[in-house]
Amino acid sequence: MIQLKEGMRAPGFEGIDQNGKTIKLSDFTGKKVVLYFYPKDNTPGCTAEACNLRDNWDSFINKGFVVLGVSPDNEKSHNGFAGKYSLPFPLIADTSKKILNDYGVWGEKKMYGRSYLGVIRTTFIIDEKGIIEKIIAKVATGAHTKQIFDLYNQ
Repeated sequence: MIQLKEGMRAPGFEGIDQNGKTIKLSDFTGKKVVLYFYPKDNTPGCTAEACNLRDNWDSFINKGFVVLGVSPDNEKSHNGFAGKYSLPFPLIADTSKKILNDYGVWGEKKMYGRSYLGVIRTTFIIDEKGIIEKIIAKVATGAHTKQIFDLYNQ
């Protein structure tokens, strides 16, 4: 598994969002990107995280951030999830798991004593030049915006 670190160049990617639009990391050169990886649409933790980011959307825009979500769900699932919760940011469908693997967030997880492969919930903050500025490995789903902004208010 790839082990990305702060200070490394973020892997470039291209994917399709919930509206069928092609999204590339290079589209956001000159802006800070909150790239968050989550396991599954319409699950409690993922919904709490997405809605927390949505509820603070204006703050992200005002601070010059772009928010992008990625999960292995398909475009149709993302479309329903984004519509149901009025999510204003792109959700990239990574059904092939290429982006997940490139960022090292597809791996072994354990729940109730069993092991399985899945998305390791992680957020990368990528600077205006495409460098990984911060990595949040222990995401507080219901307070994720505060967690992100606290990194810059120290």
